[in-house]
Amino acid sequence: MGGGGAMQWLRRWAYNASGFNKLGLWHDDCLYEDDEVKEAVRRLPERLQDDRTFRITRAMQLSLSHQILPREQWTTFDEDIRYLKPYLEEVRKENREKAEWSKK
Repeated sequence: MGGGGAMQWLRRWAYNASGFNKLGLWHDDCLYEDDEVKEAVRRLPERLQDDRTFRITRAMQLSLSHQILPREQWTTFDEDIRYLKPYLEEVRKENREKAEWSKK
């Protein structure tokens, strides 16, 4: 196993060890909701917002009842899409540009 294979194995291990996938959550569902994340979520298409809300609500209900999803419903490492990433990058870029303009 080369360096890349070991790193990929470690990423998969850490992903599964985190536990959020057992509740059906995706990585981006678990980001701390600072102002930038809130703005990125606001910019999501309605369908993605609805899907995110469903996953988070279901996870909260499971957590309150001390349950997890059946294994076949767990989010896998390969299924987890960083759906918020392009929107978050856009918001952060805009904030950097605003900060640069305010310096002038």
